[in-house]
Amino acid sequence: MNKSLLDLYTDYLISSFGPTTATGLSQLLDGEVSHDQVTRFLASAAKSTALLWHIVKPRIRQFESDDGVMMLDHSIQEKPYTDENELICWHWDHSKQRNVKGINFLTAFYSAEEKGLPVGFDLVTKTELYIDSKSGKQKRRSQLTNNERYRMLLHIVVHNQIKFRYVLNDCWYSPADNMNYIHVDLKKEFIMPVKANRKVALSEEEKQSGRYQAVSTLNLPEGLTQKVWLEEVSFPLLLVKQDFTNEEGSKGTLYLVSSDLTFSYDPMTTLYQRRFKIEGYHK
Repeated sequence: MNKSLLDLYTDYLISSFGPTTATGLSQLLDGEVSHDQVTRFLASAAKSTALLWHIVKPRIRQFESDDGVMMLDHSIQEKPYTDENELICWHWDHSKQRNVKGINFLTAFYSAEEKGLPVGFDLVTKTELYIDSKSGKQKRRSQLTNNERYRMLLHIVVHNQIKFRYVLNDCWYSPADNMNYIHVDLKKEFIMPVKANRKVALSEEEKQSGRYQAVSTLNLPEGLTQKVWLEEVSFPLLLVKQDFTNEEGSKGTLYLVSSDLTFSYDPMTTLYQRRFKIEGYHK
């Protein structure tokens, strides 16, 4: 791969305020790079997460730490005027509460010592066509769920021997299967939010007898931690409740759980705040 051309083209995309073309880049560089070179570069084999790791690996090795964190999140790059295909298609955008057309991708972002870099990604392709039973219209779907893609990316970053202790993500990636995979299979810790209707038991005996209650029904003061047993999770978790006020003035409650039972409230909630680094990266 021509890394210098990749850097040039990336800088060109970031700094441009209008349409970007191979000819435009060539003209900007006074012909130093021909538009044919750019076109051949863009038409070359699809870029993969393995290629990304090859580029960032030397830098990661310089600052990685055993206490590093791995953040995973997805984002949608809208492409409203592009013809629909397996990659550019319709996805549900939970931030806008509607379907949008674009490229949906999942990113693994590593952070340690106040530094951070993306270390893996997965592009969501919807390769299967089907007829929706309600609308009767033809739609697309992926062969893999987003949670399967999430676990696949975690497998890759562990295989690449990146040093980290914690996995951070939002509530869309907090099913029991993901928690069990991180803690039992990968031997890592995690902090992630759970929805208010998730069921927990307050002791191992209650778990064994199936006596669960919704997280929202617990009388848990903010600032304290509570040991709980989440339904379908094979180990105990630490639960905290965090009240917050949104920018527009509305109030909300965040329930965070962690597999690390040594946490107190402040270190746990402070560490989880680092997750927003990946949202800044996506923006």
